[in-house]
Amino acid sequence: MKKVTALAVLASVAIALTGCTDSDATDPSPGSSGELRKVRVAALPISETAALWGGIKAGIFREQGLDVEVVPAQGGAQAIPALINGDIDFAIGQPFGPFRADLQNLGVVIIGNYASSYADGDDINAVLASAKSGITRPSQLAGRKVSVNSLGAAGDVTIMAAVEKDGGDPTKVKFVEVAFPDAPAQLAAGNIDAAWVTEPFITQMRKRGDVLVVAPYQATVPGLTTLTTITSSKLKDSDAALVADFSAAMKKTLAWAKDPANEKDLRQAIKDNLELPEAVADSVRLPSFGWELDRAGLEQLATLAQKYRVLDRRPDFDRLIQQQQ
Repeated sequence: MKKVTALAVLASVAIALTGCTDSDATDPSPGSSGELRKVRVAALPISETAALWGGIKAGIFREQGLDVEVVPAQGGAQAIPALINGDIDFAIGQPFGPFRADLQNLGVVIIGNYASSYADGDDINAVLASAKSGITRPSQLAGRKVSVNSLGAAGDVTIMAAVEKDGGDPTKVKFVEVAFPDAPAQLAAGNIDAAWVTEPFITQMRKRGDVLVVAPYQATVPGLTTLTTITSSKLKDSDAALVADFSAAMKKTLAWAKDPANEKDLRQAIKDNLELPEAVADSVRLPSFGWELDRAGLEQLATLAQKYRVLDRRPDFDRLIQQQQ
């Protein structure tokens, strides 16, 4: 597979499917019968996708009779048109893509979780401020310029909630869109006062003296879903067997990724697919992988989004969430 640069790896900005693909194009495993069914899955070219890459390499999808082609995307929302048009079969992306698709009744359903943040301890994202800014707590972000990688998504929604919870005015936060890899330099240059970033930037920025202000997911919705698995309602209704087989493989894959015994292979998947320094690939903090959706957490996120006018109304969760077993 053609590798992508570290800049593209850790950014989650404007999204478009690319021509580069990664396919499980091996022969069926011994003892299998018939040809493998080809399946196209859009996924972000980031370290979290290691679970999917690793599951493919481990043969989990072949066991379900599937030949998976991973189509790199820069985010889930812009993968939705390809999903609706049938150019891809499934996608892995942040919840706001399917939220907005449901509000437009586009026929998109969430069939399973993929990854979540941590309910406690060191989380997978955080807001950091420069030491000279004097910002040490969420309420102090009001009136300051704070970067997020994508406006109108879980980052700014949970930051606003954390600011309000700490007694600040969430409407006064000045959000700007800055890709994760660019945020440290923008903060150092004084172009922003604080930055919402993921690993490895959290560690790098703390080492240079920046201050961790808040882990907004933990401050508002501990253990919040970060990535979901989605498909079209059309495919779910017209080819239930394919959706069931893919779901079974995903469930096994995410359990495989969560097993400490497979960490070496999981991190090898990062090295095989992303141009990251080996030391980063070996140490980058990964999310909590798992297939079962936390509907309550997603509903809480949507409620916050409506409160802060990021969404004009709540999605129809009975229609949107179609958890597969």
